Amino acid sequence: MKGNETKKRKFQMPHIYVILFVLSAIAAILTYIIPAGKFERVPGPEGRTTIDPNSFSGVEQTPVGIVDFLTVIPRGLIDAGEVVFFTFIIGGMFMVLRHTGIIEIAVDKLTRKFSNKSLMLIPILTTVFAVIATVIGTPELSLVYIPVIMPLMIALGYDSLVAAAIALCGTVIGFAAGVLNPINTGLAQKISGIPVFSGIGFRLIIFVVIVLAAVFYIMRYAKKVKQNPLNSLVYEDDQEKREQYQDQDQVEEKHMNTRQKYASIAAFIFFGILVYGVVGQGWFMVEMAGLFIIMGIVVGIIAGLTLTEICEGFNQGFRDVLMGAMIVGIARAVAVVMEDGQIMDTIVHGLGSAVNELPPVLGAVGMYFVQLIINFFIPSGSGQALVTMPIMAPLSDIIGVTRQTAILAFQLGDGFAHILYPTSGYFMAALSIAGVQYQKWIRFFFPLFLILAGISVVSLIIAQVIQWS
Repeated sequence: MKGNETKKRKFQMPHIYVILFVLSAIAAILTYIIPAGKFERVPGPEGRTTIDPNSFSGVEQTPVGIVDFLTVIPRGLIDAGEVVFFTFIIGGMFMVLRHTGIIEIAVDKLTRKFSNKSLMLIPILTTVFAVIATVIGTPELSLVYIPVIMPLMIALGYDSLVAAAIALCGTVIGFAAGVLNPINTGLAQKISGIPVFSGIGFRLIIFVVIVLAAVFYIMRYAKKVKQNPLNSLVYEDDQEKREQYQDQDQVEEKHMNTRQKYASIAAFIFFGILVYGVVGQGWFMVEMAGLFIIMGIVVGIIAGLTLTEICEGFNQGFRDVLMGAMIVGIARAVAVVMEDGQIMDTIVHGLGSAVNELPPVLGAVGMYFVQLIINFFIPSGSGQALVTMPIMAPLSDIIGVTRQTAILAFQLGDGFAHILYPTSGYFMAALSIAGVQYQKWIRFFFPLFLILAGISVVSLIIAQVIQWS
């Protein structure tokens, strides 16, 4: 028995804090090894700053010393402050909604309605989230979706991983395919000098294929959990949630009182304002966080909560997402180290140069893997486009890859990795809100990631063979 316990400890994954700290330390060591370099920054599309691809030059080495390294995590938290505080606010707001009772009542009604056809909710919700993301380009909305659908998925006999997968996979797939996504497709096409949203037909085909792949993968896991809850990767973690939300059919049906009905109407109005702000006014996390604060207060008062109860609801929600908020800032420390050591541009330049040695078909695939690697260091669609596409677009002309294909390599290499790498801030915050450990998410998602990577490679080969433009 002791031998078995020792063996289990030996193969246990380290805590995510440890993983991120080690990555930051490795990045600091690399600042002594990788030569420092820099591209000149120039004005780009829509007032953004991009790089001059022909301006790379070596600069004086600025390695990150021990004293500087001591500050990278606090500075990472400061740099990622927008995501950190958004995570706190959304956690607090949804806890206030739970205290009003309207979430539990809505879950009770939906559970009874879909009890015999619950599996169909997975393709419906995944597709809806994917369509929204492929049009407006905001995978960060998964932070909003997860707490909404989590109680329903638990009540229907699934687990928190299913809820997280529907939201995260749906949004990131839509974002990666970028059918009409201004954040990655539109910006990359502007930088590359080709008509914005051209080539929509092929991207639409890719969108359908990867949505189907994800839906079938999630449904397969969900069916196993439904048949036997012990098959869940998060069975023990979900114990409290199951006690709270399951067995709805064995208790008396819940009904809203008058104040709760008005509170529900107010909540829907606020979500309508959220959609209008994101789609029509370009709102992002700061604006959404402000709206959620007002939403929690107004809906709570209408439902009959006292101001003290509302404040305590926010506090409880803050505590529940504390670790996720901290992870966001610690993950940002990796990029802070590389920026201080001025090796980010050197890495991008070196990877871009490596693709130059490949034949056209392999060059397209090589661009995909380059973008996949760079996404670890620059976990932002628009940020990666502004840094890499000024290099990849002219490089594609040299090696015989169409610019449309080079943009697709960027989209697919950037997209799916958003929910793989721990350096992706919003992703780590989403896992915290879902109550899913990063290690368990990787066990669930990595096989699907390999499937999506295979689809990506095949798509790029086809695009290059047909000279997609």
